[in-house]
Amino acid sequence: MALDDIRNTRLGKLKILQDKGIDPYPATVRRDKEIAEVVGSFSKLSKSKKNLHLVGRVMSLRPQGGLVFFHFDDGTGRLQGMLKKGEKVSDEDFSLFVDTVDVGDFVEVKGALFLTKKKEKTVQVSNWRMICKSLRPLPEKWHGLQDIEERFRRRYLDTLMNEEVRNRFLLRVRMMGEIRNFYNSKGFIEVELPELQPLAGGATARPFVTHHNTLDTDFYLPVAQELYLKELLAGGFTRVYEMGRRFRNEGVDTMHNPEFTMLESNEAYVDAEDQRKFIEELFKYVVKKLFGKMKVVYSGNTIDFGKKFAVVTYFDLLRRNALIPNPESINREEVAIRAHQLAVPVLDDDSLPKILDNIYKKTARPKLIQPTFIIDYPVTFNPFAKRKGDNPSLIDRFQLVVGGIELVNAFSELNNSLDQKERYLEEDKKGEAGEAEISPSDKEYLEAMEYGMPPNGGIGIGIDRLAMILTDTQNIKEVILFPTLRPRPKEEKKEEGGEEGKE
Repeated sequence: MALDDIRNTRLGKLKILQDKGIDPYPATVRRDKEIAEVVGSFSKLSKSKKNLHLVGRVMSLRPQGGLVFFHFDDGTGRLQGMLKKGEKVSDEDFSLFVDTVDVGDFVEVKGALFLTKKKEKTVQVSNWRMICKSLRPLPEKWHGLQDIEERFRRRYLDTLMNEEVRNRFLLRVRMMGEIRNFYNSKGFIEVELPELQPLAGGATARPFVTHHNTLDTDFYLPVAQELYLKELLAGGFTRVYEMGRRFRNEGVDTMHNPEFTMLESNEAYVDAEDQRKFIEELFKYVVKKLFGKMKVVYSGNTIDFGKKFAVVTYFDLLRRNALIPNPESINREEVAIRAHQLAVPVLDDDSLPKILDNIYKKTARPKLIQPTFIIDYPVTFNPFAKRKGDNPSLIDRFQLVVGGIELVNAFSELNNSLDQKERYLEEDKKGEAGEAEISPSDKEYLEAMEYGMPPNGGIGIGIDRLAMILTDTQNIKEVILFPTLRPRPKEEKKEEGGEEGKE
């Protein structure tokens, strides 16, 4: 049946209810217990013979003459309901149920619990009420939404019809809660930072820009929040973090969504080595809390978070995997030749560090399956990381890679305002030369540094990517409830529905 025909049929059923003076969308409902509690305490509750008021969405309908069986779900669990004509429910109420209730409707029922001959937990309905009449059919039970983009676009149907998808997001919520618990237990405080910023600073990324009419000023959505966090350290706080949305105007693929979630933290009087210990402890804590064990499976590989995390230098990875013997001294022309040999694209305005990083991503990163810290990056890779004392050409920075995915970026934060100004000037030169992904000079941040900023370590954790690892998901859109999608053309009307009235 075409969707328009189904909708018109349901509108007719809605009119039947309204003509009888029934409000199909009441503001108040009665619910004595959640279905999960009913199922969990079924034996005790059924012995009492007490009538209960329960609510939920009808997920299946099986009329059998003078009997109707249906399953309904309130979001905590699912239970079978039964109406028997002339027994406990009136003939009129029975007929009204048969004539007006569809799969997808929300109903309130009153009845006593019992076990069927097949030992299925059931409520025998003596009274019922429509609390939301649906006008569109749900996708077919066994198929759901088949178009992947439609699943993302209409996530409410995806989570409704697919328990695996729903559980994935529930695990993500638990994961975020455990991360917060860990940070809070270590004395960190969670802070709220501005989403409209005069400069897109704190990371080398292309920003989104918007305009405030009253102030007649352009603002940027945050690409990172680390500058504000470090200003708070200058202001007397010692441990701060924010878990929130970040926005980078970049390409969309299985690892990138323009709007994503990141945790950023800064702690005074620690360095990158301290932060590596912190991150390893955090990841072990979260995995143990979520799964009760230290091993997870991602993309066919068993990842062991229980072992000591490996540590390797960035240049060693290039030597080992890209067969570049001198990555610390190679020039741009030489590295471009090697990139071409490795089938790594090189654009005219790509800098030497960018080409090196693209080679690393092609040849080395996919091989890092077990948790691995990468350390000792060139100073050009980050304008906010402190130089290493024994080698000023390197920065005291690390990344954590698991399952071939970068999950963490962290470093000893630069607190020398004079060095920071020089780094900013280098970033500005890149911008003037046409490079889009820079972190521009921020005079207000430099001013805050000149008042004095304690030595500190900063951490950034990609929450979406961590959720991918812990749920064995290969596409970042699968762990973001409403990922960024190209708007559907206005003339396109893609609909997917199920067979009306069937389970």
